[in-house]
Amino acid sequence: MTKKSSRHLVAPELLAAIDLFPPMDFSQGMAPFRSGFALRDMPPLPPELMAVTCEERFIAGTAGDPDVRILLYTPPAQSGALRPAVLYIHGGGFVLGNPEMNDGQVRKTAQEVGCIVVSVDYRLAPETVWPGALHDNYAGLCWLRDNAETLGVDPSRIAVAGDSAGAGHAAALAIHARNERRAGRNAPAICFQLIDYPMLDDRTCTTADPNPFTGEFVWTPERNHFGWKSLLGAEPGSAGVDETASPARAADLSDLPPAYISIGTLDLFVDESLEYTRRLIRAGVPAELHITPGGYHGSGLMASAPQSQQAAQLRMAALKRALAG
Repeated sequence: MTKKSSRHLVAPELLAAIDLFPPMDFSQGMAPFRSGFALRDMPPLPPELMAVTCEERFIAGTAGDPDVRILLYTPPAQSGALRPAVLYIHGGGFVLGNPEMNDGQVRKTAQEVGCIVVSVDYRLAPETVWPGALHDNYAGLCWLRDNAETLGVDPSRIAVAGDSAGAGHAAALAIHARNERRAGRNAPAICFQLIDYPMLDDRTCTTADPNPFTGEFVWTPERNHFGWKSLLGAEPGSAGVDETASPARAADLSDLPPAYISIGTLDLFVDESLEYTRRLIRAGVPAELHITPGGYHGSGLMASAPQSQQAAQLRMAALKRALAG
């Protein structure tokens, strides 16, 4: 049976951005797409965002792993009080991206919330399979907690955030930190998880009943399969996939930090986001879910659209509430 197009369901204000996304045929290798991310021109930043300093650092990785590159964002100091912090994890389907791609968004978060932001340049798949990226992100989280006093950060107000694959990594990091604490190890406490159109479940690649109206634009089932196979080093949907690789696999979601989840109705990840939110709520975890009608994966690129503006305002408001002193 031929799948019908869902283009008629796209919100009119978001239609124009669809054609801005380049075609991605990963069978030709990753180099062309990665160089595109690295070389693309970014629009100039307004003065208030330039006031947020950005410093590149290299921190120790998890034992046996290489050093991890991070970008440390610091807004102008407004008082001597300790500030909250966010560990930000970029997207890119597990196989693409770098911290610089979210520079404007991260600066805006630091400036509006008044928080320190650490953005992690984790190792990408398929060159590095799970748990390499998890180790890098956890190293960033531990560094942020361990250097809280020097950074002027309140260690009880550290959130994790990300978009797409980065949101999946953020959810996995929250599970890993909880598991470490349960095992009696000195893991950092996470107060909040902000996960935007998250990549949570490798089994979406193998479901017998796929949503007929999702995944047509930007991040397709074929690209999703490639991303998950690259991360896992095995076929998606296989037995034995760890919960800190695919958070939807976690049998127990209790004792996780409160979550804010946003997704579009046409996004390939909408069903897994709905199910993950439902399970968080049933596990006693405060969870807020926002769904954008007619939104597809990455439609926030159309920043001037009212849907994108509303989604950005809701995310920022949720983060401010979570990190309020």
